[in-house]
Amino acid sequence: MTAITKTDEPEISVVIPSYNCLGCLEELCVRLDRVLTDLVQSFEVVIVDDRSPDNSWPLINALSKRFSAVRGIRLSRNFGQHIAITAGIAAAKGKYIVVMDCDLQDPPERIPDLYRRVREGFDLVLARRIERTHSRFRVLSAKAYFASMTWLTGESVDGSYGTFSILSRQVADAFLQFTERDRHYLFIIRWLGFNGSTIEYTHDARHAGRSSYSLRKLAKHAIDGMFFQTSVFLNWIVYGGLVCTAASLVLGLFFIYRYWVASTLPGWTSLVVAVLFSTGLILASVGAVGMYVSRMFEASKGRPLYLVDRECDCDDDRETPIASFNNETASPRI
Repeated sequence: MTAITKTDEPEISVVIPSYNCLGCLEELCVRLDRVLTDLVQSFEVVIVDDRSPDNSWPLINALSKRFSAVRGIRLSRNFGQHIAITAGIAAAKGKYIVVMDCDLQDPPERIPDLYRRVREGFDLVLARRIERTHSRFRVLSAKAYFASMTWLTGESVDGSYGTFSILSRQVADAFLQFTERDRHYLFIIRWLGFNGSTIEYTHDARHAGRSSYSLRKLAKHAIDGMFFQTSVFLNWIVYGGLVCTAASLVLGLFFIYRYWVASTLPGWTSLVVAVLFSTGLILASVGAVGMYVSRMFEASKGRPLYLVDRECDCDDDRETPIASFNNETASPRI
């Protein structure tokens, strides 16, 4: 790989969040070396170890010594994929920044296509998966989730896009201005706007290991994405309250009428149903409000988005601790 000094601005930075990808990292670096050496004069590869349980940091450290363009960043604990992407973008020094997964399902050989397209004058280029290697259940679940997001937000959300993309420095700096902890990389990129384009590619099979996203994690990620993207649930609470108020008024008039017209009522089934329905609606409404309030509470603490435990690159004889990223600034603070 082309040597980069600490003061250089490489043409391309490749940001890779790493979690449970011990068996993929070496092959990933080899393929990136082959692709990027022929593509640009200078580049760097920023691997962010999101405190992976497979103890991949020694390998990342070794790869940074073997490949001169590889830099390693180890977070102090597991913060999640999208925070790890943020840490990598904050550390990247390139004119253009490629974001990709570490499992080689995003083929490095398509980076030249992203680079050529962004060089045509676009600010960012996203890669759209025309074929996916995930399980049928996960594909169907993703389609249902993004269809729900489209319905909730009123904006078309295409689930065939992933994190594989290239950003100009302007877009990367704008991305780093976001301070939300419960974030979703793709939703932020879409919100930013700018002049974007798309390429299409085939999703490759995972090179080694298994995905770290369990069903529970996928469900949590989906819920976090919904609350990050839209406040429509608060609107629903208002609408639901208005409907219940109107329904209670109609039922009240009905019971008053029956009281004066008939000596007895036929039963209280309708009353019980109404009480159960209103109680359930109240509890659901309080729960939805509570989830928004909890996110406001987390944001009000002012804690850093992440903490960096160690860094390594080919210019260092030893690992370097410690940096942090504060949500009030867009650059690492030593």
